[in-house]
Amino acid sequence: MFRYLVRRLLLALPSLLAISVVLFGVLALAPGDPFSDLATDPSIPSSVAAALRTKFGLDDPLPIRYLHWLAAMLHGDWGFSFASRINVSTLILQRLPTTLAVIGASQILALAIAVPVGVYAGVRPYSIFDQIASSLALIGFSLPPFFTGLVFILVFSVSLRWLPFVYRTDIGGSGLTLYWAYIRQAIMPVAVLGLFQGAAWTRFVRASVLDVARLDYVTTARAKGLSERVVVTKHIVRNALIPVVTLVALQMPIIFGGAIITEQIFRVPGIGSLLISAILANDTPVIMAVTFVFACLVILFNLIADLLYGWLDPRISYR
Repeated sequence: MFRYLVRRLLLALPSLLAISVVLFGVLALAPGDPFSDLATDPSIPSSVAAALRTKFGLDDPLPIRYLHWLAAMLHGDWGFSFASRINVSTLILQRLPTTLAVIGASQILALAIAVPVGVYAGVRPYSIFDQIASSLALIGFSLPPFFTGLVFILVFSVSLRWLPFVYRTDIGGSGLTLYWAYIRQAIMPVAVLGLFQGAAWTRFVRASVLDVARLDYVTTARAKGLSERVVVTKHIVRNALIPVVTLVALQMPIIFGGAIITEQIFRVPGIGSLLISAILANDTPVIMAVTFVFACLVILFNLIADLLYGWLDPRISYR
């Protein structure tokens, strides 16, 4: 497995390089730059604006600028935020744990909903439970996260006053009180993302279970006299989860996109909200770094999915 992991990491390097070229080119060709306001500000001499552009290499040819950025990134220097006046790496390290915590908790919630509900609905198709679960999953998948988030705020924050609708990092206190405060403010963002993904994955798990349940080896297992619980857990669920892992890996860009929207709604200080504020401020180094981090995370989760294939299906070998 180690050799397989190293080989996959080496294959990911050209993909990351190509992604960085595309991202850098698109951002460089976009209209405007971080110092465009200086040219129209009469209080700032033109020589100062020209010196800043020269210092940050904004007037260099595009290939030279990209090579400078790539060399600096490989040395751990991700640039300087023109809006926040601090290093981009510092900004990302401050916000990345919050985003990963919210996304990770939401995906655990989504799998906790999708796997048992989808399996039970697939094992007992067209039952009352299956019809109710399929209807609720269709409704949940049809409602976008920004709409569900607003509904949650109106119900649980405005009407019932149970949960805070603004995510804060300056909460006072210590011990269990502090942890409970963080959990309370994370409930709605996690629930919005988790319910949306769980609804989509429930339908997919159900369809996968229905396909596997019709295969010959499942019929043979039942003919051998194995209990229904053993047939479902060892012969149906394990093989039905293989395409589900593929779906989860392929939907990682959608998940991160939903996280960006959710962070804006609940004011979660993650890298999604950082990306939006950087776009509004035309902060190119931050935009480049955040989008590249998203690309790295997507490739990482696809690698994790490839490793899970071997655990779910022993026929797959790491060569």
